[in-house]
Order: sequence, then structure tokens, then C-alpha cells
Amino acid sequence: MSSVRVLLVDDHALVRAGLNLLLEHMPGIFVSEAGSGEEALEVLRSERVGLVLTDVAMKGMTGLELAERIRHEFPHVRVMILSMYDNEEYVLQALRAGASAYLLKESAPKELEVAINAVLAGETYLSPPISRQVVDSYIARTGSGQKPAHLLTPRQREILVLIGEGCSTRDIAQRLGLSVKTVETHRAQLMDRLDIHDLAGLVRYAVRVGLVSAEK
Repeated sequence: MSSVRVLLVDDHALVRAGLNLLLEHMPGIFVSEAGSGEEALEVLRSERVGLVLTDVAMKGMTGLELAERIRHEFPHVRVMILSMYDNEEYVLQALRAGASAYLLKESAPKELEVAINAVLAGETYLSPPISRQVVDSYIARTGSGQKPAHLLTPRQREILVLIGEGCSTRDIAQRLGLSVKTVETHRAQLMDRLDIHDLAGLVRYAVRVGLVSAEK
């Protein structure tokens, strides 16, 4: 990952300090901080920021309002929402506001790095529990019993295709320029999102939805 400046936005100094400790161990990450949405906009006007990581619930301007402002004023900046709320409506509001990711505060520290890498690669990232809610809601509305492939992120679809073609985890890592551990994390999230918990099931699913040919 090339170097990028991440702006942490949270009205709790201890939360920002904890996130800073996690981010400083990630290669190529430089960190700035802001204690409010208004302060974040000032930083964005004075520094070259690539990614904003913001809480939802803040005094004054909320994280969702900040995401909306960034979408209009700084369209090149990506936004990741960090929240304790797993309510689907919050997630949909965040995506409509222009956020590229919605990460739950209960997530494991390693998921933060996965999410950041996904967002910087142009993907949309949702914490697995959120993904399941969105998928389940879709199924409830459409009456479909099949998990919709279009709800996968581009990276997940890419990995699913390679799994369907019979590639090993190491092969996938080499072809996509990722670490084996990162591929394993994506695969686990893919299984979680589709509610399929073995490789053979993923292969059958990839064939069934037409991502790969049955002859592969």
C-alpha cells in the first residue's frame, strides 16, 4: 500500500489515541486527528488526506453529516464510518452519505487494516454482521432464498471467481498481490456473507450464479 494520510475524527481523545496506536503499526499510514466534524473540515482544507475514519455519534456535526460534507467538498477523500450501532438504517444512511465502509467498534483490530486496504483499493467494506443484515433484508424484500452475488464487494467477487476456478489460497494471493493471511480473511468474510462454510460450497455457488463455468 502506498503512503496515505488518515484523519481520525472522534470527540473522545482516548478513542483517537487507541486508534492511533493501531494505525501506527500499519505500513504507509500517517495519522492526523480531529475532535469534531467542524475541526475535521479544517484539517481537510489544510492537509492532503486520503481517508477519513469517523465516529457516527459526535457532538455538533455527526459522522453522517461529515460524510455528506466530504462527498460534496472533497470527493477524492474516502470515508470510513466507525460505529457501535449495527442498525441497518444507519448503514444505509452512511452509504447514501458517501461512506465507503461501515466498521463496527466491536471488530477485531486486524479487521481495521483489512477494511482500510479495501477502501483504498476502491471497494466498499461492511463489517460481516452488517453484511449479513443487509443480505437478509434483501432476501426478505425479494423473497429470494439465494444470497445475491451483487452484494459482494469487487474483491470478494474476484476471490470467489478464483476459488471457483480451483485456485489455492497461495495462488490467489500471488495473482492478486495480497498476503495469504489477507486472502484467508477475505475468504472467511465471503463465507460469512454468503452463509456458505466450505470451499466446495463456494465453488458450487460460483458456478450456480454464473461467475465461473461448470467446466472449470
